[in-house]
Amino acid sequence: MLKKYPLILSIAATLWLVGCAGFTSNSIENESGQALHVDQLPAQEDLPKFSAQKPREGMPGGWNFYRIAPYKKNTVYRLESYQGRTVLSASSKTSASGLVVKLRPRSAQNLWLQWEWKAVEEITQADNAQSQQDDAPLRILVAFDGNKSALSLKEKLNFEMANLISGQEMPYATLMYIWSGKNPANAVLDNAHTSRVKMIVVDSGWKNLGEWRKHDRDLAADYRQAYGEAPGNVIGIALLTDTDNTKSETRALYGDIELIRKIQK
Repeated sequence: MLKKYPLILSIAATLWLVGCAGFTSNSIENESGQALHVDQLPAQEDLPKFSAQKPREGMPGGWNFYRIAPYKKNTVYRLESYQGRTVLSASSKTSASGLVVKLRPRSAQNLWLQWEWKAVEEITQADNAQSQQDDAPLRILVAFDGNKSALSLKEKLNFEMANLISGQEMPYATLMYIWSGKNPANAVLDNAHTSRVKMIVVDSGWKNLGEWRKHDRDLAADYRQAYGEAPGNVIGIALLTDTDNTKSETRALYGDIELIRKIQK
């Protein structure tokens, strides 16, 4: 069984390649539950803020739901009032599904990803370096475009197979920021099946459980560290809370996620 890394971002096929052979092109849904192809997703200029919306059940406005596979349970996401503001809560019980925003392509140079999140319950057995224990209370994923013709033959075949199975292309490259239970902070973890997916640990262990953690990441610098080359355009953002591999439960909170252009002095 392939290693599970749900990476729909703006290109759904990555999900099949990195671990979900049952993934279909009908696994993206809008707020009304209508199945969409990635080409039907509206490309947005900004990421919709959770804090600007009212608490309610269901998906937050501007985000699309993605299902990992028909046989996997869905993580429950909802907007709730928490300490005087609206945040996104995620409750996972042996489940894996997420939310995605397709973005208008923009340069990654001087582009920073800012967010805050809180892990409420630990996943004791989670180990993101091991495929059978690869779960996390919090993940944020960034998809990048690039020149696929320059990839190795093996990667080209992976891309073709993902397209054949899902009917959609996968991103040229993906960065995944995670809260990892056992892997050290700043570690860059490789996917077992493709060089086009890299995980970066930004929170490690459970000593900060129950605390809001703020992060500010230079996307171009992180991409160079992970891939050893300059990044292409950013084309999508997704989030995911999953416990399907460890057959466990967790709850987590996401604050606003923002892309900020910083001018170098």
